[in-house]
Amino acid sequence: MALALNRENYVLHKIHSLTGIVPVGYYMVQHLVLNTFSLASPAAFDSVIGFFESMPPYILLTMEVLMIWTPLLFHAVYGIFITGRAKPNFIGTKYGWTENRLYYFQRVSGILVFFFLIYHVISTTVYKYWTHDSSVVKYAAWHAKFENYGHVLLFVYLIGVAAASYHLSYGLWNFCIRWGITISEKAQVQVQKISLVCFLGLTGIGWAALAGFLIHGDPSTYATPVMRSQPAVSSVARPQATGFN
Repeated sequence: MALALNRENYVLHKIHSLTGIVPVGYYMVQHLVLNTFSLASPAAFDSVIGFFESMPPYILLTMEVLMIWTPLLFHAVYGIFITGRAKPNFIGTKYGWTENRLYYFQRVSGILVFFFLIYHVISTTVYKYWTHDSSVVKYAAWHAKFENYGHVLLFVYLIGVAAASYHLSYGLWNFCIRWGITISEKAQVQVQKISLVCFLGLTGIGWAALAGFLIHGDPSTYATPVMRSQPAVSSVARPQATGFN
C-alpha cells in the first residue's frame, strides 16, 4: 500500500480489475435482473425482497459485508485513486483514438457511479438497517420516490444505471487487456463489440426495472377485497326424504 500511495501498485491494480468483474459486476447484473420483477407486479417485486428479508439477519449482513460492501468499497476507493493520477489524452490532443475514448469515459462513468452509489446505498440498505424497516426497499417506496419531486430521482436513477452499465461493460474490455486475455488487436476489437452489447443490454434491463415501478400505479390505492358474509347454516338437521313422492 505504501507503494500505491506514490504509484499504482501492480497487485492492487490486478485486484481492483478483478473485483470489478467478480463479485461487484456479478452482483450488479443479478441486482438489475431481480429488479425487473417490478414489471410483473408490486407483489412479485416484494416477494423478492421478502425472500432476502426471511434470511437470518446475521447471515444476510455477513454475506453483504464480505461479498458486496468490502470488494465494492475497495474497488471504488482504489478506482478514485487511479482516476486522480490519470492523465487523459483523449480531449484536446491528437490521440483521439477509440481506446483512449473508451478509457476516458470509463473513468468518468466510474466517478458518476461512485457518487450515485453513495446516495443509493445510504437511502436504502443503510436506512433499512438503521431503522429496522424493510419497507424502504419495497415497491411502494420506490413508486413514491420516482413519482415525487417531478420525477427528478427517476432521472438520477436513469443516469446512474446507464453509467454503471457503461462502467461494467467497458470495464470488461479493460479487464481482458489487464489480465492478458486479449493480446491481439483483433481480439480487443471483438471484446469492444461484446462490451457494446453488454452496455445496451444492461441499460435496457435497468431502465425496464425502473419503468416497472411506475406502470402499475400507486399500490396504496389498490382496493382491498371485501369478504362477503356467508349465509348462516342452520344447526337443525333437515328431515331426510324417505319412500316415494
